[in-house]
Amino acid sequence: MTLRISLRNGEPVIVNGAVLRAVGRTDLMVENGATILRGRDVMKPEEADTPARQLYFACMMAYIDQADLPRHQQALLERLETLMDALQSHEAKAVCIRFAQKVATGQFYAALADCRWLIGYETDALARLESTAQAAAEPVSVSAA
Repeated sequence: MTLRISLRNGEPVIVNGAVLRAVGRTDLMVENGATILRGRDVMKPEEADTPARQLYFACMMAYIDQADLPRHQQALLERLETLMDALQSHEAKAVCIRFAQKVATGQFYAALADCRWLIGYETDALARLESTAQAAAEPVSVSAA
């Protein structure tokens, strides 16, 4: 199965652990099995600042750094447990279960899509919480009748 990857000028891509950078707009055709992660899908350690983002980072590392897989799998389990404990939504917990099934079968790249969904869910939930906190902090005006 051939995979076509389009890269923008300057966009990095990780191929089997090596970081490559596109010079000009570039299309790559991958004709055999390889571990590939485009730059737009790479998360830096300092960006992993929430439970869902930490889960994404751990999954990404398990995908691109197979040499240290046992350590990354342990981190995945710890991050997943933390996130599952914090979630109240049945839908979000179902996504975590799908994620765990993919990870258990070594489908780390596919599991990253579930992480992206969880990051979006987490972002929305935090925004709702912040909005509620701001509304509660606003002074209530009482008009005289």
